[in-house]
Amino acid sequence: MEQHAFGAAVRQLRESADPAAAGLPPGGRRVRGLRREELGDLAGMSADYVRRLEQGRAHPSAGVVNAIARALRVGRADYERLSALAGYAAADGQVPTELGPGATRLLERFADTPMIVSDAAMNVVALNSAFLALEHWNLTGDRWQWNVAWRAFCDPFEAFQQSESDADDHEAVLVTQLRSSLLRYPADTSLAAMVDDLRSRSRRFDTLWRAPRPVQAYESSATITQSDGDSVTLVGNLIAIPGDDLAAVMLTAAPRSRDETRLAEVVGAAQGPAVIRVGQPGPG
Repeated sequence: MEQHAFGAAVRQLRESADPAAAGLPPGGRRVRGLRREELGDLAGMSADYVRRLEQGRAHPSAGVVNAIARALRVGRADYERLSALAGYAAADGQVPTELGPGATRLLERFADTPMIVSDAAMNVVALNSAFLALEHWNLTGDRWQWNVAWRAFCDPFEAFQQSESDADDHEAVLVTQLRSSLLRYPADTSLAAMVDDLRSRSRRFDTLWRAPRPVQAYESSATITQSDGDSVTLVGNLIAIPGDDLAAVMLTAAPRSRDETRLAEVVGAAQGPAVIRVGQPGPG
C-alpha cells in the first residue's frame, strides 16, 4: 500500500512539474510535466525504474527519494511527504516554522478575513488583525498557548463554542494533522513532547489518537462571543499552503446573514497590520 502511495505521489509530481524549471525545453510536448525518461535522466536512473516506482513494484532507497526530490525540485513539504511514504525520516526531521511568501500573500490579500497560519505541529506562526479582533484567543502563559490542538483539547476558549458534530469534525482534523506530522517529523522533539502532553492531559485526545475518526470535512462552525456580549457564528476552513508545510484557517460568515454584518462591524473596528508573527510570549 505504501509503495503504491509513493509511486502515485511521484507520478503526480512528475506530471505537474515545470519542464523549464528543470532546465528542459517546454515546447512541443504532448504530455503534461516531465516524461519518465526525463525524470530518469535528471535523477540518474532508468525510465524503466521510474515506471516500476510509479507502479509500486519497487521500493526506493533514501538516496533514490532524495534524487527524485532534487530532480523534480519539489518544496520541503513534498520532500517530507515522499520520505514518509517511502518509510524514511527526511533530513533533520524538524517541523518548518518559516512564514513563506505564499502564506504572507494570503494574509495580506485577505486582511479583512480573520485568519491564522499554523505549522505542521499546529503551532500558530502568524495571524492578522481581523483574527485578533474576535477577542477569543486569550493568552495563558503556558508553553503551548499558541498551539491550536493543545488549546482545543486541554485549555478550550470560553468564548468559542461548537455543536457536538462540529466539535467532532474539528477534533478529527486536529488529530489527523498531528498524526501525519509526527510521521513526517519523527526527530522533532518539541512535537513529540506536545503529543505526549496531550495524551496524558486529555483522555479524549488519547482515545482519538489510538482510534482516530475519519475526517469528514476540513471545516467546522463555531460561535464566538465578544467582550460586549454580542456573538458571531463563523465557519473555519483549513487551507493547505504547499511548499512550506503550513496551513491557513480562514473564518467566514454565511453570505447576507446577520453574522456577516456583525463580522464586518468587528473587523471594521480592527486596527493593526495584516501580518502579525506569533512567538511563544504572544504576538509581535
